[in-house]
Amino acid sequence: MRICGVENPHDLCLKWERYKNPVNISGNMSLQNREQSKEMLHSQAHIWNHIFSFVNSMSLKCAIELQIPDIIDGHGAPMLLSELVEALPINKERTTFVYRLMRILVHSGCFMKQSLSTTTGNDEEEEREGYLLTPASRLLLKEEPFSIRPLLLFMLDPILMDPWQNMSEWFKNKDITPFHTTHGKSMWDLASREPKVNQFVNETMASDAKLIGSFITKHCADVFQGLNSVVDVGGGTGTIAKAIAKAFPSISCISFDLPHVVNGLEGSKNMSYVCGDMFEAIPKADAVFLKWILHDWNDEECIKILKRCKEAIPNKEYGGKVIIVDMVLKNEEAGEKSLETQLFFDMLMMVNATGRERSEKDWSKLFYDACFSHYKITPILGLRSIIEVYP
Repeated sequence: MRICGVENPHDLCLKWERYKNPVNISGNMSLQNREQSKEMLHSQAHIWNHIFSFVNSMSLKCAIELQIPDIIDGHGAPMLLSELVEALPINKERTTFVYRLMRILVHSGCFMKQSLSTTTGNDEEEEREGYLLTPASRLLLKEEPFSIRPLLLFMLDPILMDPWQNMSEWFKNKDITPFHTTHGKSMWDLASREPKVNQFVNETMASDAKLIGSFITKHCADVFQGLNSVVDVGGGTGTIAKAIAKAFPSISCISFDLPHVVNGLEGSKNMSYVCGDMFEAIPKADAVFLKWILHDWNDEECIKILKRCKEAIPNKEYGGKVIIVDMVLKNEEAGEKSLETQLFFDMLMMVNATGRERSEKDWSKLFYDACFSHYKITPILGLRSIIEVYP
């Protein structure tokens, strides 16, 4: 290219470089091409990892359905592959595939392997490997008090997985959620009509409530100081209310939920069940407890719930408050991986409910819009926090 009859200075410099050091120019171009190719391959691997991330969760679901954690735990020692295969209730033609299933589960940290030395008939030692549970997979045992097995089975059931297939369609239509697009009704309406879904919801909430109930009564007793009564809204089958009632016998506890959840359940000395609709009215108490409730609902719905809570409790001069267990996005305790998990939950709320996970700014706006005066956040529950809100 020429400008006013004079060759472009950039082209002149390039020609000079080629004349002076032709190998260097071609080498730089080759290096640049290699770097571009490496970046493209890295990007390809990144997308592949996203595409196939379902493999971890579905492999783990398979292991749960085959009772692998319980079989290994019951063995009482590192379990050889041959021993595991023999104990599994599977078609024996599938035995060669068990190794591949366990390999991905070991890689993902759900199980671990330990080297074992055994003596052969020739008095020689043969080193083999046995499978063991990790602290994570212990949470998937049937009899583990704080098992999250129900959550895994519910989240990976087609009832909750199918709406993800309709997310792009939902963005184009006027349905409330992708769950509505798939099932024609909300998850709560479906649970009231389908015993299987109701059981899924109750078991999932109860399993989580066992851990939270145990933790807060042992390590957060000050939250309940001075209270004479607590109502657990959306309390399900009463796991939290029972834990509070047992830990603090002077506190009268109510587990408050919809009729199809609590009908037929019997309380105890200082714990009872009440059925109703939290959008209409909440039983009177010194404190209202909301565990994993508000993240299910949009801002307008949350304000309605919070206003019903405010009507149920005394003024702040008499110790009234709302105790919330929920996520606070980007809380100080969360690292990058924990934030990713919080964002997973936010997407889950978008697909299967009308709610979302909230930052402190979001929570603050909700509280003030519902006419509460102040709040305190304690990030003590891993990915979740205790939020105390005062009228």
